[in-house]
Amino acid sequence: MGFTFMCANMTVVLGGASSGKSDIAEKLCINSMLRKVYLASAECLDQEMRTKVAQHRTKRGGEWCTIEEPLGASRVISDRKAGEILLFDCATMWLTNHLLADHDLSRETDALLDAIKSSPAEVVIVSNETGLSVVPENALARRFRIAQGDLNRRLAAQADTVIGVMAGLPFALKGNLPAGLS
Repeated sequence: MGFTFMCANMTVVLGGASSGKSDIAEKLCINSMLRKVYLASAECLDQEMRTKVAQHRTKRGGEWCTIEEPLGASRVISDRKAGEILLFDCATMWLTNHLLADHDLSRETDALLDAIKSSPAEVVIVSNETGLSVVPENALARRFRIAQGDLNRRLAAQADTVIGVMAGLPFALKGNLPAGLS
């Protein structure tokens, strides 16, 4: 087992779908008093998603700079500056986008982790925990579940702080729960 570089500038927020993880991640960013950058990996391919994105933008308010980038998270993170906090929501959608584009997931994940390591900005990453559910019945879904588990483990190993969220309640998985979340 090799040495894992830990990033004091990186917090991972994990939870199931609709667990409240994005709310917790946003609260972390708001409490930071840094310039807020929101990196959205979702693509608005239908009206339901366009409505959801519009609601999220309205809820966040105007103090956030929003960057919509379904594939190029490593580039966006590499462009960040000291004094900024970037909320990447979410790594699961980013991974899905790369999986469906048939990209090399290992190479893309390496590039993402390298960008985070070298970024002078604070980085908060939202990701779905998929390991608590049933084994999917089809090969693509099983491949996704394995890739998501690998991504989450690699993010968590590199992060200084990992927060789990269940029913809107945060709990520390690694490091300490930041003030103002409990």
